[in-house]
Order: sequence, then C-alpha cells, then structure tokens
Amino acid sequence: MRAMSAESPSTSAAPAGGFLAELRDAVSFRAFGLVLGGLLIQLAFTVSYLGAFHSPTPHRIPVAVVAPGEASVQIVAKLNGLDGDPVKATAVAGESAARERIMDRRADAAFLFNATGTKDTLLVASAGGPSVSQTASQLAQRIEAGQKRQVVVTDIRAPNSGDGRGMTSFYLVLGWVVGGYLTATIMNMSAGSRPANRHRITIRLAVLGLYAIVSGVAGAVIVGPVFDALSGHFWALTGIGTLVVFASAATSLALQTLLGMLGTGVTILLFVVLGNPSSGGVYPSVLLPGFWSAIGQALPPGAGTTLVRNTVYFGAHATSIAWSVLAAYAVGGAAVALVAAWWRERRKAAAVGAVGSDGSGPDPAPAG
Repeated sequence: MRAMSAESPSTSAAPAGGFLAELRDAVSFRAFGLVLGGLLIQLAFTVSYLGAFHSPTPHRIPVAVVAPGEASVQIVAKLNGLDGDPVKATAVAGESAARERIMDRRADAAFLFNATGTKDTLLVASAGGPSVSQTASQLAQRIEAGQKRQVVVTDIRAPNSGDGRGMTSFYLVLGWVVGGYLTATIMNMSAGSRPANRHRITIRLAVLGLYAIVSGVAGAVIVGPVFDALSGHFWALTGIGTLVVFASAATSLALQTLLGMLGTGVTILLFVVLGNPSSGGVYPSVLLPGFWSAIGQALPPGAGTTLVRNTVYFGAHATSIAWSVLAAYAVGGAAVALVAAWWRERRKAAAVGAVGSDGSGPDPAPAG
C-alpha cells in the first residue's frame, strides 16, 4: 500500500510549469476572447438602451393644423418656432384632411382651432405609439394654457382592447427576430460555425425558410386567436412574420459564414443592442435621440414593428419602406451566405492544390 501511494501521482498536484501553466490550461486565449466579447456586448447593450430611453424628447412630431385663414398661418409658425423643434406643423384644409393624414401616417396628431370659442381639439392615434400621443397632448395643453384656452384630446385610433399599451407589435416582432437568428446560430453550431460548402448553405436556407413559415403562422395564432390582441389580420401577419424571421435568420447565417463566431456577436449587436431600442416599439422615432431615430427603420426590428403596427391599425399605409428593408435583409443575407461559402470553397481548393503540387503529399479528396 505504501509503495503504491509513493508511486501514484497526486491528483491535487499542479501541472508542470506551476500556477501560470494551470491558468493557461483553464482559460485558453479563445475562451478569454469570448469572455471579453461577452463583456463588450453587455456594455454596449446597457449604453444603447440607456442612450435611447433615458430622456425621451419630442423632435419634429408631424402635426396637421386646421384653422381659418390668417389664424392657420400664425399657429403653424408658432408651433414650428417652439424651442427645441418639438413639432413639425403643416396646415391642412379641414378636419377630414387632418384625419386622413393621421390614418395614412403622414401625421401623428392634428390640431383643430375653434375660431368661435376657447376650446380647441387635438386628434391623436395612440395605436401608433401611446407615448407620442401623450407627448403631443401634454405639449398642446401647455401651449393652450399660456393662451388661456383649453384643448380636448380625441383618440381616433386606439389600440385594441387586448393590445393594452399598443406594445404587442413590438413584442411579436422581437420574438420573430430572436427566433430567426437563434435558429440560424443553433444550426451553425451543430456542425461548426463556418459551413463548408454551398450545398450545405442551400439546405440550411431551405430549412430556415420552412422554419420562418411555421414561425409566422405561430406568431399570428398567438396574437390572434390565443390572446385576441391583433385579431383579424391572420394571413397578413403570417406573411410579415415569415419575412421577418427569414430576414433575421439569413442575415445571421451570412454573418456567421463570413466571420465565424464573431458573426454571432455582430448579429446580436445589430438586432438586439441596436435594433430593439431603436425599433419604435417602446418610444417611436420622434421621441428618440438622433442616432437611434436614424437607424431604427433600417434594421429588422424597427421595420417589422412598423409593418405590423401600420398593417393592423392603419390600413397598411406607409409600409413600403419596411417591406423593402426586410426583403433586402432576406435576399441579401441569402446571397451573401452563398457567396461566402463559394469563396471559402475556392480558398480551400487553392490550398489543397498548393499542397498537392509541392510534392509534400497526395491531393486529399474534395470535401462535401
């Protein structure tokens, strides 16, 4: 027993080289890089959300103004001259024209001046973003109080009863986007973060397309029959969901094919860190700081949220840009993934040819 104990290595002994060698063995350079990347994404997440939401301020909220003759000119000039440029006022011919501007999303509010009394009307559509309607109402009440007038707020398009604060569009699109990039990431991780050839990319794109259809249907069912939040638009929401999911998945696949593990980080940066706070789901773009307001509708979360919200509540007005943005991510992502796979194949073939031609060994069989 004593001899065996003396000859057996101690399980608690440090590996040769001491503590530094053990540290290198426990935390590889790759692991350190991944942890550092996670920290940077965490910090970027905090900075982005706080930067977007810490102090929402109105900036050029589009407002239609209905007033007779000279009064219209004066009111428009007064609103457009407010400190901080919170309103962009435009004169329109009458109440029907003002309502039309709100419903086709050319305006967020309309001010109706009462020339025969002291009680004016502010038309809003809180389904387009309750925070904007509240901000416009507060702004109008503050201005009217200074003029010793009153304003009555009329909501001409409120969210559905099951939609609460009008946030269902945002949460639905958030789920679609996350599902798209997570599924693409899982598929890549299951066989290596850089797919080997175009055949595998094509197969993965086909699978992601089927997944996108299922996700679109499931999302439409959840917000329709299940929760009765956005009912009456099942097929439209199914189509939107399919496009949102595939756009997110194809873009993620493309970035991961090009950049490997780094591509996953870039995907999270685009869709979560930058995309969610700028999407208009919590605060519409007219309340966000310039940077987030500028990028919001150019990313899938923002384009998807606008597309769902305007389709359900505003007769699909002002949706052409959102459709184009999502289609660009879907088609562009698929194309970049295929081109990246082709480029990798070319590089691999060139490397194999170089090894075979210098006589150092036989040419290996082609992969895939």
